[in-house]
Amino acid sequence: MQTLSRLVQILILAIVFIASVVSVQAQDEAPNQPAPSPSASPAAQPAASPSPTPDQRPKVIEVLGNLQLDDIVEVRVANLDKWSEAAEANDASKLVPYINGRAIRGNYPEELHLESGRLIYHLEITPDNKKVWIDLLGAPSTMREPATLSVGLENGSAFKSLHGTGEQPMILTVISPVYGLVALAVILSTLALLLWLVRKTNIIREPGPPPALGKRRPYNLGRAQMAFWFFLIYASYVAIWLITDALDTITASLLALMGISAGTALGEALIDTGKDTTRANQLQDLTAERQALDQGITQTQADLDAIDPATASATDQSNRELLNRQLTDSRTRLNQIDQQLRTLNLLSAPTASSGFLRDILSDSSGYSFHRFQIFAWTIVLGIIFVSSVYNNLTMPEFSSTLLGLMGLSAGTYIGFKFPEQK
Repeated sequence: MQTLSRLVQILILAIVFIASVVSVQAQDEAPNQPAPSPSASPAAQPAASPSPTPDQRPKVIEVLGNLQLDDIVEVRVANLDKWSEAAEANDASKLVPYINGRAIRGNYPEELHLESGRLIYHLEITPDNKKVWIDLLGAPSTMREPATLSVGLENGSAFKSLHGTGEQPMILTVISPVYGLVALAVILSTLALLLWLVRKTNIIREPGPPPALGKRRPYNLGRAQMAFWFFLIYASYVAIWLITDALDTITASLLALMGISAGTALGEALIDTGKDTTRANQLQDLTAERQALDQGITQTQADLDAIDPATASATDQSNRELLNRQLTDSRTRLNQIDQQLRTLNLLSAPTASSGFLRDILSDSSGYSFHRFQIFAWTIVLGIIFVSSVYNNLTMPEFSSTLLGLMGLSAGTYIGFKFPEQK
């Protein structure tokens, strides 16, 4: 019994010992377990985030003025002074406008105020930025177009702008509405006056008296070509000046082209004048000869009637035969002169117009290729001219080869004018 009692005591002590060891291990592992709740301990609260740093990069925030060539605009840039102080290369006096992402090179600010971030520009064309302005203003579809605007260094990138892509666009004035309407009215008035003169007068017609009441003389190819180039150059000069404010836009090749046109009309006029003078002299000479023949025929007939065949001697009979031959020859010549006079009078008679195209493309023999050739080349060069003015805002610079071709066509036309009946 004592032995059994000791065994029970030892077993109880072992159980107590094992329970103590397990409790200690559980307490040692407890710190590694996750916290039951974030709100249970103040140490579990997240740390406060730092406040954001203000953006120090420059940005265009306002533009004052009209975005138009040869106008004044004021650009306000935030943080311009900080940008200028950040690096030695950041020279605010070298900032240029950026329109539609294109740098207007050489267009530096006329006034600069770093503290307030104000840049004042006079938008103008220079040799450095002429091509950019032509790209911006050429081939206009409206008088005003939306555009982006910023500033930046010429060889750098544009600043971020309130008027940039996807922001608030500016309005680029291609043509001032007031001046545009005035110029359009002037050009249309000139065109209307020219067309009225073409229809009602001989401004581009053959010179001379009208053929009949209510009829007009035929149109003249050389004068029509002069009128064509005059109006194209006139209207283009006004349009280029209106958009770019440029005055010296007439090129040397254009002067050569105008010279070819004027030379064609002048040569044609000289040839026609020479023909008129020759025809007038022929008429005068034939008329004088006819009058002399009339007098001679009258005198010869009187001499012939004075000889009586019944009492005429052999000498009188011989004279009578001679007078008969003279009378026959004079009458034959008189008939020839009358025929020549009728032909000259028919050629000298003024002809009526048959329509513009028929008049300038045909002569007395019908349609002529040399006339069609100069007409076709004039139309082709006119299309090239208008395209260059519209897209590039400049008068075209025709090559010497093209001018030579135009001169060859004009020379051919003038050469064929010599045998051509007026």
